Amino acid sequence: MEKKGGKRTSGGCGDGHLLKSAGPVSARNVRRLLSFQRYLHSSRFIRGIPASNPLGYLLDDDYTGQAKLMLEKVGNWNFDMFLFDRLTNGNSLVNLTFHLFNSYGLIELFQLDMVKLRRFLVMIQEDYRSQNPYHNAVHAADVTQAMYCYLQEPKLAETMTSCDLLLGLLAAATHDLDHPGVNQPFLIKTNHYLAALYKNSSVLENHHWKSAVGLLRESALLSHLPTEDRSERLGSLILATDISRQNNYLSEFRAHLDKRDLCLTNGGHRHFILQIALKCADICNPCRPWKLSKLWSEKVTEEFFHQGDIERKHHLEVTPLCDRQSNSVANIQIGFMTYVVEPLFVEWSRFSDTRLSQTMMGHLSLNKQGWKEGRDKQEASTSRASEEQRTSAAKDSNSKELPQGSKRS
Repeated sequence: MEKKGGKRTSGGCGDGHLLKSAGPVSARNVRRLLSFQRYLHSSRFIRGIPASNPLGYLLDDDYTGQAKLMLEKVGNWNFDMFLFDRLTNGNSLVNLTFHLFNSYGLIELFQLDMVKLRRFLVMIQEDYRSQNPYHNAVHAADVTQAMYCYLQEPKLAETMTSCDLLLGLLAAATHDLDHPGVNQPFLIKTNHYLAALYKNSSVLENHHWKSAVGLLRESALLSHLPTEDRSERLGSLILATDISRQNNYLSEFRAHLDKRDLCLTNGGHRHFILQIALKCADICNPCRPWKLSKLWSEKVTEEFFHQGDIERKHHLEVTPLCDRQSNSVANIQIGFMTYVVEPLFVEWSRFSDTRLSQTMMGHLSLNKQGWKEGRDKQEASTSRASEEQRTSAAKDSNSKELPQGSKRS
């Protein structure tokens, strides 16, 4: 699918062999249906749609008040997804993604059935585990919003086709689908069935991808589109978020930038940039304003430590990053920023030297300094407390010594 005559055309973007009708009704399907019905009842959508402008009715009816005002500024880097999730009664992923699909004209261009789209988005949101402190639907919505910000950058906005946009947003929304709240090493050492299924390679990312394909099949959202390599391209995007493959992507990205050979009229190069954009979106929390960044950092660390607690309880080797007894939020974040985030975003800034990139790098520097200062204060406070305890203990010890009395005559 390419742009023609100034307009985006859908062209081929199908994968018919993967989009078969849903199977027999299961408990999960019933739960999804009820969730979708609750979602519809929460708006006036179920009361009927005027034939004149059904899309406008949906938008006007669902996005009201403060949530609607926030969506008008969805491209702002300081977008507060926690607030948006509260304003939408926990439906941030559904509302945000539907809004972006409509903003890009993807609903009309690909002739998407709006009821199927809503149901598909509700299924995605439901398949994220709300009990996870970090890897939940709010994180997915945040990554999707970040992906939108990157897609708005001049180099991408001028070259990405509608099929690129569709796959990019789908990948962002589903990139952590059904995340269990533990990492790949945990799944491997506990002999989890997913580790065996995917042969200990990109276990979580493969599961997210296949889960996304399953929901596309179940919803039949794209079943009317021509067959193409959509599933593989979606999988390629989601697999790029595997942090263990970070250096491979970073090296390739750096090599392209050094050679200056990226050509975004080339479909392969556009797809590679989509992969890099999704990688950036997935780990962009340290580049957000401090208030948001700090909250995300605390949530991801809480999830790490929860895994460590499980490992300790079951007498497994505790993953160093997940050990609350030897780690802190500050130390984890400083290391993450230094060795993972900063190298990637330095290269992204080389590729897209814009105001957004400068803003992100500025926040990254300030946040890193903030964690260092907080750590230093904590260490100084701990050191003073230890010294006071030692001094107090010494005084107690001296006071307990028997007094030297004079000898009796």
